[in-house]
Amino acid sequence: MDSAAKDEMRPTLSPGSSCPGPEWPEQERAEQLARGAALKWASGIFYQPEQLARLGQYRSREVQRTCSLEARLKSVMQSYLEGVQTGVWQLARALEAVKETREALSQARGLLQGMSQASQPLQPLREQVAQHKQLQALSQLLPRLRAVPAAVAHTEILIDAQQFLEAYVSLRELEQLREDTWALLGVLELPVFQGLDLLAEALGQAVEAAAGTAGKLAREDPALLVAAVRVAEVETGRTTALGQAPRDWRQRCLQALQEGLERAHFGSPLLPVPGALAEWLEALRVALPVELATAEALVVPCCPPHYNVVQLWAYTLHSGLRRSLQHLLTGPELGAADAFTLLHWALHVYLGQEMMGSLELGPEADVSQLEPLLTVENIEQLEATFVANVQANVAQWLQNALDEEVAEWGRKQEPNTDSSGSYYSPLPAIVMQILEENIRVASPVSESLQRRVQGMALSELGVFLRSFSDALIRFSRDHLRGEAVAPHYVPYLLATLNHQLALSSSVSVLQLDGAASGALAPVEAALDDLQRRICRLVLEALLAELQTLFAALPSRRWLSSPELLESVCKRTERFCRDFWRVRNPMVQVLLAEAERAVVLQYLRALMQGRLVCRGADERTQAAERLEHDAAQLQQLFLGLGLEESAHCAPVLLALRKLLNLHDPALLGLEVACLRQQFPDVSEDHISALLDLRGGLSQEQRLAALSFLKAGPPPSPCADRRALFSLVPAPAPASASCLRSGFCA
Repeated sequence: MDSAAKDEMRPTLSPGSSCPGPEWPEQERAEQLARGAALKWASGIFYQPEQLARLGQYRSREVQRTCSLEARLKSVMQSYLEGVQTGVWQLARALEAVKETREALSQARGLLQGMSQASQPLQPLREQVAQHKQLQALSQLLPRLRAVPAAVAHTEILIDAQQFLEAYVSLRELEQLREDTWALLGVLELPVFQGLDLLAEALGQAVEAAAGTAGKLAREDPALLVAAVRVAEVETGRTTALGQAPRDWRQRCLQALQEGLERAHFGSPLLPVPGALAEWLEALRVALPVELATAEALVVPCCPPHYNVVQLWAYTLHSGLRRSLQHLLTGPELGAADAFTLLHWALHVYLGQEMMGSLELGPEADVSQLEPLLTVENIEQLEATFVANVQANVAQWLQNALDEEVAEWGRKQEPNTDSSGSYYSPLPAIVMQILEENIRVASPVSESLQRRVQGMALSELGVFLRSFSDALIRFSRDHLRGEAVAPHYVPYLLATLNHQLALSSSVSVLQLDGAASGALAPVEAALDDLQRRICRLVLEALLAELQTLFAALPSRRWLSSPELLESVCKRTERFCRDFWRVRNPMVQVLLAEAERAVVLQYLRALMQGRLVCRGADERTQAAERLEHDAAQLQQLFLGLGLEESAHCAPVLLALRKLLNLHDPALLGLEVACLRQQFPDVSEDHISALLDLRGGLSQEQRLAALSFLKAGPPPSPCADRRALFSLVPAPAPASASCLRSGFCA
């Protein structure tokens, strides 16, 4: 296309024409600014009259400037329009080129379709050529293919002879031959290669079996182990042919190695039967460190570094042992000895220096970061099993010891004594030894087991104390009823008091360091209850001997003769003579309670209303008798060793003043004084004492009793013990007046 044609295709614009453009806000704003600037300039020029002379110059200069700007704008617009004209022309040329190309492609498609139809008769010829090439290649491989069966048989012989390297070379040659035939024949599998996969699997199994006995081979035939490992490594690193599954013989070897280790040490025939756990654990204590040492010394040189043989050995042995213990714990419940042995072995022996923590083993054998042999649930299960079995045994032992002790109470001989003359029995020592020994045995295992055993020991001690108390009640009941009279009833009661003292003094050994301070509180409360019960039984025996004597008090005979109280003192002294065989401080407690019981019985007899003084002489005699009896009782118990501050007999001296008072008008003051000394005295008691005194009118009695109500309240005193509140007035309530107090 010539230039004339090009010019014809280009769009033409007249020189003077202008293309109105879009109205832009910026353009309008520019015009406004320009007009404003022009007006400002013009106002500045025409503001001065002398400037008007130069108006023509200004006009011509602005006309020139306007012409110059118009010329420049026309030039720019003409250039822009020429560029647009050129672009339109180029687009038209490109459209023509596309049309020409489309026509050429359509012609080429038609030619290709014709050639394809023409080449179809040549397809059989191509197939014949391909078959000819395959037959030519097979004819070249035919000698090698004929030797395949013999090579397979030879490889099998090598595998059976455990010549792994030679067998693997022969296998790879056969597999390479098969791959070559595949390359020639495609996916066609020749019958001669059908047993090749089985041959490879046989070699893999042989290598796997050798790895399963790695420890034994490392000691007896390390070359065979090295050959097996090399074959596994080479086969694992080999790139398999297309369509053939990879054979990861390295992983199979490692798995076989782990399974062989577990079979050697934790196979089903090797698991312990009930009662043989200790022997099995001891055998493992010896065997596992030896196995790790063998792996570190002999197996490591036979394997690549990335096998991490020692770490693998440690992990396998640890995992196998853990599974065996879990299986063992899911079976029949272990006995106390087996549970204790397993706890101690797993928590202390296994990780100790005599086993997995041995300094002779390298850091690769460290199993402390692996899962523990026993889970928290396993430990709790074993601890509960051990404590339950031990508790049953402890309960039986304590019951047997108690039965033997109870059998001793009916003997014709007095209780045995120690070097100091105190009654003695080995029962407390036996009880504490049983409990303390079990706590001591549990302490090396774990703190939690020690706490469990301590709780069990305290619980069983509480049960034992209750059984001991029940046995005492039966012993006392049978004796008092005459069903089984004990020749030495009171001495054996005193002996049991020594037992209680011995237990109280030694129970602190059951308190663990750091344990709660109130752990012993229930046992201490049970011991206190037992002490009070024994003391009560002793005092009831004393009152049973004195009951007939106090039945005749007060009386005319009592007023005239001291024989009645002398008999009381003699029997009391005879009864209390064995108190010194009780260890301190219970001697003072027994004497104080005995003196208090005698005084209470004395007061109870006075309140019965058996005697009424008929005159001043009898009141004087009664007052003197009270003074004499108080002195006699004080002398008796001072002689027995009771401290004077613990005496209750001075209450009789206070009553003597009430009886010996000659002026009835002063009775109210005396009653108020008695109330100050003994706050628990009641109106009934005062009335009974006034009945004993006799010689009072109703008005005098009421006046005296009014002082009891209107008098000042008694001053508090912590040392005062209850006396009158334990004495019923005027009618007796029971044969014993020990309603409360230490031994109640």
